[in-house]
Amino acid sequence: MVFALAVLVLGTAATQADQSVAIADNFPGAAFETTTPEAAGWSAETLAEAKAWSQQLAPTAAVMIVQHGRIVAEWGDTAVKSNLHSIRKSLLSALIGIAVDKHEIDLNATLGSLGIDDNSPGLTETEKAATVVDLLKARSGIYHAALYETPGMAKLRPPRGSHLPGTFWYYNNWDFNALGSIYERATMQSIFTSLDQKIARPIGMQDYQPGDGEYFRGKDSDHPAYPIRMSARDLARFALLYLHDGRWKDRQLVPSAWVRESTQSYSDAFAEIGPGLGYGYLWWIGFPRDMGAPTVNVPAGSYEAIGAEGQYAFVIPAYDLVIVHRVNSDLPHRPEPNFRQMARLLWLVLSAAGDRDAGPDVALAHAAGTRLSGGALTSALSGKTLAVGKWLKGGPFAWQLRADGTMSILAGPARRERWTGTWRVDDRDRFCRTLNETDARELCLVVVANDARLQLFDSDGLMRLDAEVE
Repeated sequence: MVFALAVLVLGTAATQADQSVAIADNFPGAAFETTTPEAAGWSAETLAEAKAWSQQLAPTAAVMIVQHGRIVAEWGDTAVKSNLHSIRKSLLSALIGIAVDKHEIDLNATLGSLGIDDNSPGLTETEKAATVVDLLKARSGIYHAALYETPGMAKLRPPRGSHLPGTFWYYNNWDFNALGSIYERATMQSIFTSLDQKIARPIGMQDYQPGDGEYFRGKDSDHPAYPIRMSARDLARFALLYLHDGRWKDRQLVPSAWVRESTQSYSDAFAEIGPGLGYGYLWWIGFPRDMGAPTVNVPAGSYEAIGAEGQYAFVIPAYDLVIVHRVNSDLPHRPEPNFRQMARLLWLVLSAAGDRDAGPDVALAHAAGTRLSGGALTSALSGKTLAVGKWLKGGPFAWQLRADGTMSILAGPARRERWTGTWRVDDRDRFCRTLNETDARELCLVVVANDARLQLFDSDGLMRLDAEVE
């Protein structure tokens, strides 16, 4: 069935912005078609700003922006194959959806019924009660050691037995790796061969081969990870497949019901950094929209695959749009872009397309108001309380800045003291604060006064905090 969704046609003309059309029934052949930003109704100037921002964050990045099935803009080497990192999980989600449709996998099957265990100390009977769908949602409650996880993931892992299956979200490589084992046992085929036969070849991936996948094994767990190498242009085809609800031309490769089910949010993800991000079945839903200051408003129904070191594949059905951002982690590269930095790239791309609802421009270069310096900056801060982060978990927060250079951060409606520290104005006319914590680093921010608010900007020139002065 053709997936049709009424969407706003992005463009600079008001008449275009008010129209609604179905997602274009346009698929790449041997290669993607291209168009110019001007012909597509995009702002070439804002796209150039997006490219400059992208290359500032990751000079080696490969980026593709595809609307109505045609490339509107691209830069970097989109043909080179590199590690997808955790985007591998969204690929597995598609394969599992195909297997569920063929009755090879039962989402409600428990790990115990499937004979899934792990090395010593093995799974408890309670842990074995977790179901396949619990693992897809990262809600298994199984906190056994896992392979191929980042130090941050390992640090956040809850204690064994601390949560019952299905009751708590934790981004858990044990779940994702065990799903790989479940898939291969059920289908009697490797993930990499299945991906080639069921998805890569049917959608005409130009570069992927089964040999681009490998297993990562180790002593911590019996369930290997399954890293996959892929080019940006092949990943764009996969995202386009999902944009079309799992259909490629006249073939329904991934069940449309599965695409819809797997790309809705079942959990708030990383709520401590702010609202807006959710988690489906190995897909991320939405995007953080306020992290102490506005970031970007993505259209309803948007979702993405995310991998470490700056791997992103955004699917934005409302605008018939796919955005792929890849960083070749085999090469020397800068630290991976954070959510705030990626939000800026998203904001620029959406704005270039004519989206008027992406949120405010939070760049220091475009800030309204007066940048404070010297005595005016000290006077604006000393003895004041800054109310910030009303959307953050545990908030709102009140920063009490005392005249003697000490400070307290109070949390929640009851304003209980949570952190203490010191503050100063440095010789570059920035507000700098250091919390009394182990390994705490000084954070310095430019301050702009805008009516009754103080807006604080980080070293990237992005608004970090939008504060009300009490």
